[in-house]
Amino acid sequence: MGKPTGFKEFERHDRGYAPVEQRVKSYDEFVIPLDEQELSRQGARCMDCGIPFCHGGCPVNNLIPDWNDLVYKAEWREALDELHLTNNFPEFTGRICPAPCQESCTLNLEDAPVTIKTIECAIVDKGFEEGWIEPLPAAHKTGRKVAVVGSGPAGMACAQQLARAGHDVTLFEKESRIGGLLRFGIPDFKLNKKIIDRRMQQMAAEGVTFQPDTHIGVDIKASELLKDYDAVALTGGSEQPRDLPIPGRDLNGIHFAMDFLKANTKWVQGVHDRDDVIWATDKHVVVIGGGDTGSDCVGTSNRHGARSVTQIEIMPEPPIKEDKLVTWPDWPNKLRISTSQEEGATRVYETTAKEFIGDEIGNVKAIRLVKVQWDRDDNGNWKMSEIPGSESEIPADLVTLAMGFVHPVHEGMLEELGVELDGRGNVRGDTDGEKAYRTSIDKVFAAGDMRRGQSLVVWAIREGRACAAEIDEYLMGETSLPKYEN
Repeated sequence: MGKPTGFKEFERHDRGYAPVEQRVKSYDEFVIPLDEQELSRQGARCMDCGIPFCHGGCPVNNLIPDWNDLVYKAEWREALDELHLTNNFPEFTGRICPAPCQESCTLNLEDAPVTIKTIECAIVDKGFEEGWIEPLPAAHKTGRKVAVVGSGPAGMACAQQLARAGHDVTLFEKESRIGGLLRFGIPDFKLNKKIIDRRMQQMAAEGVTFQPDTHIGVDIKASELLKDYDAVALTGGSEQPRDLPIPGRDLNGIHFAMDFLKANTKWVQGVHDRDDVIWATDKHVVVIGGGDTGSDCVGTSNRHGARSVTQIEIMPEPPIKEDKLVTWPDWPNKLRISTSQEEGATRVYETTAKEFIGDEIGNVKAIRLVKVQWDRDDNGNWKMSEIPGSESEIPADLVTLAMGFVHPVHEGMLEELGVELDGRGNVRGDTDGEKAYRTSIDKVFAAGDMRRGQSLVVWAIREGRACAAEIDEYLMGETSLPKYEN
């Protein structure tokens, strides 16, 4: 794959970014792509590995060496076909996936993995530019109707696969526009929403019916779906946020991260006006949580013109470099600096909030923090304890709680259906066997974060595709849609 000596001849180069002082002035994407000649060189670096570990690192099992080789040879159309064999939406993963495939690349043993994510994004973007990406409607209709509830990447992938199999598919979304958290949860500077719109046009031409502004369990009873459709796929997100019930939690100015992010993205996209935005302008912002959602809060606050941004993480600071002999080809725990953190944020580790402090009219003005340490107990389990005398106080005019999500929202649709939940509060459904992705309710399936819990966009796409195959087999007795080995 690629040029046999390419990894020796060509240095690793990746996409660049617009300067910080420029990009924080807008909500536009700021990635500077590589030109085709350089992309060809990067594709040439892909080694003819005896075992392509990148396949194992990629949840959708992308044929990475194949399309790296095709890009090296400038056979872009063929590369696009290979890419779409395993991934419905490489334009999403090419922008917002953390790229576990690159961590699994053999060249990552020397910290110089192939720029897989960049090549992937370039292939699909060229495909749209050249008009190669066209609708693929089914040759024959089955007459079967499927409802897909939740229009994030799992729901979109499930709906598109089922439509291509010939089923009549309706994709329900409680928000005003299709896309789930891709649409309103992820900032526009990371994912321009026109990218969702152009894929929706393809899906509509393939027969998918979009029904936004329809909250199943509120606007329409879940029982109506069971009556009107031959199968139902639950593909909503894990939207119940983890709270921080400490003194002062009820003060004004403390918000769940997703409320803060959605308010901003809806304004950017023209869904509502600026009065509905939770503004960070000229405020001391404290983001509690060190993951991607917290990072998005940092980037949004910087674009608002925050006075300061501090990000609090309860875990220890990761090492700058991982021990390859211990971690590779698995995803390593190491220090990563997001583009938003690069734009400006103070990151504080091994620290937790003890109390929110308010002013005389009920607004948050500060947070009392305490340092923590992690030690193993007699059973080898990690235990956290506070360090006596380590309390401190920092100013905070706006606090976003970005500590992750515990499970899907139970009230409404799930309670009405009475679907069985697993021990973590997600919809129970196995991923293998004769009843893969089926719930405890007949003809109801579940996939994505609804089933597996908070996860990556690439896992959502995989589960949506796999769930579609199981539904197709359930309806027709057999399926030609791709399945996955677990």
